[in-house]
Amino acid sequence: MMITEIQSFDEFIKMKEEELVLLGYFSTDACNVCKVLKPKVEELLQTEFPKMKMAYIRSDVLPDVAAQHQVFAAPTILVFFEGREYIRKSRNIGVGELQREIERPYSMIFLE
Repeated sequence: MMITEIQSFDEFIKMKEEELVLLGYFSTDACNVCKVLKPKVEELLQTEFPKMKMAYIRSDVLPDVAAQHQVFAAPTILVFFEGREYIRKSRNIGVGELQREIERPYSMIFLE
């Protein structure tokens, strides 16, 4: 699984357009919860959703990307299917709950 640390607003927009499924992980350097949650989310994608790409956005470095997507808290996870936001999770994020919400639309796109 590939994680891309987003460097610009345009890079994130392009990635949303190009990827069938994309998880945007919005974080800040000061967020301790983010540091614990990120490896768990990475592992979830590797084991359960291998075709999903992950974009890592540092909201404190790229406030325009965060603002454009109405992200005001860290961590925030946005899941996009075919460029459209489908799932939004903020602050208290349970990995199991996230997995359950991704499963159905993911399996519809990638029919096994």
